Amino acid sequence: MNTIILPANSPDTIKHALEIMRRGGLVAFPTDTVYGVGTLAFDGAAVESIYTAKDRPVEKAIPVLIGDSEDMEKVGMNIPEAAHKLAARFWPGPLTCVIPKQPTLPEAVSATSTVGVRVPDHDFARALLRAAGPMAVTSANISGQESPSTAQEVFEQLNGRIELIIDGGRTPGGVPSTVVDCSTSEVKIVREGPISLEQLNSVL
Repeated sequence: MNTIILPANSPDTIKHALEIMRRGGLVAFPTDTVYGVGTLAFDGAAVESIYTAKDRPVEKAIPVLIGDSEDMEKVGMNIPEAAHKLAARFWPGPLTCVIPKQPTLPEAVSATSTVGVRVPDHDFARALLRAAGPMAVTSANISGQESPSTAQEVFEQLNGRIELIIDGGRTPGGVPSTVVDCSTSEVKIVREGPISLEQLNSVL
């Protein structure tokens, strides 16, 4: 597979990315944390190919990125009040909320009854997500290796494994998001990140 790199500021880049994803291909792009690699969340076969490209263990669920908090209803159901409160305070931003998932989401995204959802605080990423709809996205690296902060770092790991890398410069965050399980009555941190437990508790 020939991996191409396109600049994020080119007017045709999003159109090209959509064409690739609609035929089941994978696209890497910058977010507010690290570079992510993803595809359309409801295309099960395409999501499965993320595991192959990354050498990722299949038991690890893939989070879904959305362009706006209202899109949470497209991937989640019976969404707890805590998730709405945290989304209102921390989205767009480095917080992934785990919520009960829509049954139409493929098992490749999550084999459990829940899904992690986030709105990234990055203009290009949100423009792509608004055009594409919900995307299954995880860090654009070989599983277990360093999460990439530049398009070149993505290329060094995933060249020949994905079709497109979108170069938006160095990502500002460099640290993966805080993951919070909102699917039960007791909200708990699954993965520590930029947003602390104290900040979460101040909202809840």
